Amino acid sequence: MLFGKHINRYYIRHLPALLLGTLALILVDYVQLLVPEFYRMVINGMNNGSVEVDGTLLPFDMTFLLDRICLPLIGIIVCMVIGRFLWRICFFGSGIKVETDLRGRMFDHCKDLSQEYYQVNKVGTLMSLFTNDLETVQDCFGSGILMLCDAVFLGGLALMKMAGMNPLLTGLSLIPLACLLAGGLITGRYMTIKWEKRQAAFSSLSDFSQESFAGIAVIKAFVKEGKELLAFKKLNANNENINVEYTKLSTGLRISITLLIESVICIILGYGGYLVHEKVFNAGQLVEFIGYFTATVWPVMAVSELIEMRAKGKASLNRISELLDTKPVVVDSPGATDDRPILGGIEFRDLTFRYPDGEYDVLQNVSLKINAGENVGIVGKTGSGKTTLVDLILRTYNVPDGTVFIDGRDVNTIPIKTVRDHAAYVPQDNFLFSDTIEANIAFASDKGSLDDVTRAAVLSDVDSNIREFKDGYSTVLGERGTTVSGGQKQRISIARAIMKDAQILILDDSVSAVDVKTEKAILANLRELRQGKTTILIAHRITTIEKMDKIIFIDDGKVLAVGRHEELLEKSPEYRTMVELQRLDDLESNEKEGD
Repeated sequence: MLFGKHINRYYIRHLPALLLGTLALILVDYVQLLVPEFYRMVINGMNNGSVEVDGTLLPFDMTFLLDRICLPLIGIIVCMVIGRFLWRICFFGSGIKVETDLRGRMFDHCKDLSQEYYQVNKVGTLMSLFTNDLETVQDCFGSGILMLCDAVFLGGLALMKMAGMNPLLTGLSLIPLACLLAGGLITGRYMTIKWEKRQAAFSSLSDFSQESFAGIAVIKAFVKEGKELLAFKKLNANNENINVEYTKLSTGLRISITLLIESVICIILGYGGYLVHEKVFNAGQLVEFIGYFTATVWPVMAVSELIEMRAKGKASLNRISELLDTKPVVVDSPGATDDRPILGGIEFRDLTFRYPDGEYDVLQNVSLKINAGENVGIVGKTGSGKTTLVDLILRTYNVPDGTVFIDGRDVNTIPIKTVRDHAAYVPQDNFLFSDTIEANIAFASDKGSLDDVTRAAVLSDVDSNIREFKDGYSTVLGERGTTVSGGQKQRISIARAIMKDAQILILDDSVSAVDVKTEKAILANLRELRQGKTTILIAHRITTIEKMDKIIFIDDGKVLAVGRHEELLEKSPEYRTMVELQRLDDLESNEKEGD
């Protein structure tokens, strides 16, 4: 059995089924221990021609065999079949339900964890928790209860029967078993450590495999298949070595069990044969005693299995508990109850921000205001803090009180769900699901029809591309949207954001993979569609945002200038320099194309 704060609740929740399973198991154990008595009667009947039953000698004939042996054995077999069916349903069924519920809790908890958790913990590691570790816990819950109950009841009843026949022989039989139990408890500690290493090695292997499959195009482009293969072989060999170490320990325990059990058989045959010779036992009683001891073999095996299983289950439960005990970093403040509709006004007041694991301030003393309904462009060189600025609007990370405001309200006083319900976001890494194009676009809205999806695709200038596919909007995309090009992926992501029709729309460098003509069409559609709503567009090209109502120029985490394009050209030398450099780049590109 396995105990811990995240699994104890299931023993109470499934108590009726576990009690029924335990009763069925006790019934099976009880009737199973009646069988050796029939062995004794058959052996003595064949040797003596008669059998003593309740102090009366009865002739050993066909009537005796049918009435006293065969019919009772049929009843025992029926009870064992029904009982074993019941306890399997109760124990194993409860284990599966525990696994299902625990997986649901884990997934629900994962969706609440903050972004920084996933920056530290890789996908392969998380997937190993949802597969190997959960299966181990499920096996330990269902089979663990079975083995514990069987060891207690079957082993206890058999030992009582044995002790009633001959206490000394029973004591001699228990000496090797006691040694086995002591050795198993010590071995179990080492097995827990080995299993944790095994699961960690499997997680590393899963992480590497997941990254390699996700980046297979890059690997092939740089002809690095051999390098990846060598790295995989190293991780695979490490995984193999750790598994071999664990298997050696597990196999050693099993061999020790077999050796000790066979030694007990030798003791029983040796001393039991002596008792038969001395007329203390008869042949039938010796066979009966061996039958009882044979019944204790499974409980002893169950104890060893339980030791190994608990070692694995404890290690896996520790890993799962580590996930479930992780607290979301970005949560609503105690006073976050203001869930009034958001109009789209945004203000930063002397905001300085550093990532939780960062060594320097990404944003420094940022103060600016975006009025509701404005079209705002954010521009700056790579790494200047543009994405961080919009991430803080969506509360991806915690911000100090009194630094970010929405509609004049401190963002920390507004529930995170309310903020995100009123915002649509197209990130730099345009993620698409392995689903149909229609489902990807409709993902942002629970009420969107195909007509709404088509309208959003038209506004993002991707409708014609979608219709070129054989299945149109029913085309199923590959993993992470590999079926479509980078530009198509961006425009499908924009269509998804349009479907939400939010008060705040944030586009993070979301038209960088499309041509100028397509870019202008998308921006024109957005201006017309989103009149009266706030749109924030991050871009590297000045031409993308030069017609915006307001441009925010950021450099090295500081806001250097805010205003219209013409105003920034006049008052910001740094902005003017960037514009001139981009124009020179465009001229050089045009000249090369002309050549």
